[in-house]
Amino acid sequence: MKSIVARFIAAFVIVLCLLMGQTSVVSVLAQARRVPPASSDKKNQRPAEGGEKQEEPTPKDIIGTPQEAEIVKIVSALVNVDAVVYHKKSGQIITGLKKENFALFEDGVQKDISYFSTPEAPITVSLVLEYSRLSNLLGNTNYFEPGVYEVLRPAAMFLTQFIKPPNDFVSVLAYDMRPTPLTDFTNDPGRIRQVINLLFRNYPASSEANLFDAMKLVLIGGRGDSVVLDDSKERTAEYAGLSGLQGRRKAMILICSGVDTFSKINYGQARKIAQNAGVPIYIIGTGNLFFKKYEQYLPPTDGLLGQPGRLTLLQANNTLRTFAKETGGQFFPVTFEGELPNVLQSINALLRNQYSLGYNPGERRDGKQHKLVVKVDVNGDGQFDDKEYVIQSRQFYNEPKDPKG
Repeated sequence: MKSIVARFIAAFVIVLCLLMGQTSVVSVLAQARRVPPASSDKKNQRPAEGGEKQEEPTPKDIIGTPQEAEIVKIVSALVNVDAVVYHKKSGQIITGLKKENFALFEDGVQKDISYFSTPEAPITVSLVLEYSRLSNLLGNTNYFEPGVYEVLRPAAMFLTQFIKPPNDFVSVLAYDMRPTPLTDFTNDPGRIRQVINLLFRNYPASSEANLFDAMKLVLIGGRGDSVVLDDSKERTAEYAGLSGLQGRRKAMILICSGVDTFSKINYGQARKIAQNAGVPIYIIGTGNLFFKKYEQYLPPTDGLLGQPGRLTLLQANNTLRTFAKETGGQFFPVTFEGELPNVLQSINALLRNQYSLGYNPGERRDGKQHKLVVKVDVNGDGQFDDKEYVIQSRQFYNEPKDPKG
């Protein structure tokens, strides 16, 4: 009898302990999901979908793995097209347009615009810059400062003058031999200052400049170095791509020479990724003053020690111009420092006046490239105003191929 009672008491104690432990775990999890982390505990806030202002936004992003409690919208059958409309002669950006003012064509066939939003949402930007000894060489036209300042100056100006917390979010990635995320998406001015200080207080270590690999990581994601400012114990981390971010007005800003030295993917693959990401790329081209000063002394091809030749630098400019044009962005080859204020203001204006259009391509999975054209009827008279206005938008959509076919 005593044995039975003892067993019953022991079982009761074990069950009670388990229940108490389970209650404790559930309570902690519930508390973690209800209460957002305080600003002192989490340096990086993340952009909210749709641009709504929240105390602690948490959407899917490029830098950093998704949070357990966040909600991610997945739109599998929507081709997104961002478009900016401006007057061909004056360059004035046209605002106040509605869905009825636009028409969207795929391979010459007009499509129903199933998604439309006006340029009222805050911006979410990935800033990507070339931080290598190559950029230091090509910027070496001023004997009073390091050549890499040609890249760092526009980056610092954009981060401090044109990112407007708390609604705007920015992530920063620098690349040489491999892309290195410096910060996750953040709207914290202190975090932005940390990034600027980190860049100016260090010096490029590698002569490689793997532009295409950096573009791939930012646009479609992959595995890369851990975020520098997070001081993670892990050397690498998995990142989602900017193309997967839904409900935000997004863009990539690239500051580089356009030279790619040793990427794992080639130009054709990088071009296809850029075409299909649905993310406009705005580019500030560097190294132009170097080329104009020393063009006559440069060999036509690259030197034995890796110095770029004339043809490489010319091809680099063509590469950047192609990326910008085909994604609906714009290319600004900067020669003198005095050009930067106007260039950055232009990029900011274009970013904040993008109309977002989308259409459903249907169940087709042919694996082919399709040409996209956006037309606009500004005054609503039923006639497209192609001769008077410029529509800046992505030009191609690469349809995924049906794996069964």
